[in-house]
Amino acid sequence: MSRIGSKSIVVPAGVKVSEDNGFAVVTGKLGTLRVPLQKHISMEVTDSEVIVKRDDDTSEAKALHGLTRSLINNAVIGVVSGYKKELAIVGVGYKATLEGANKLTLTVGLSHPVVFMVPEGIKATVTDGTKILLEGFDKQLVGECAARIRRFRKPEPYKGKGIRYADEHVVIKPGKTNA
Repeated sequence: MSRIGSKSIVVPAGVKVSEDNGFAVVTGKLGTLRVPLQKHISMEVTDSEVIVKRDDDTSEAKALHGLTRSLINNAVIGVVSGYKKELAIVGVGYKATLEGANKLTLTVGLSHPVVFMVPEGIKATVTDGTKILLEGFDKQLVGECAARIRRFRKPEPYKGKGIRYADEHVVIKPGKTNA
């Protein structure tokens, strides 16, 4: 039995979980998320908890049991409190500006500024020109958006310049030395 899949999901007050055409629909104060239910997985909804069950003991069903439970749990947490990722820009002359609500312009040592359109459902905030805060209720979308921004200029190992997660530690390599 899956250890994670067998745990029940506690549904806080103000959150509604239902099943609709093969999807688990989670609705809360921040929005609505739809999590696909695989063919071997079913869920049982009561007033205060959700229990994810698998229909058979095939290896595919066992693999998807814990995953589906985790995705539904992330959706419940997301519609209640949301998720956030913070990025830091390190480097002389490197900066970010936010134009309008969804146009993020990055100057990161390339021959041209990079324009990134923030997807709908994500709120971006730039402070001091070097810190980017991404907030949203969909964990996967927030993480994907942060990874795509980081991909424009990953931290390089000799000076540490680039875009990094705020809690990321970049190991700096020593330069070459003369013998």
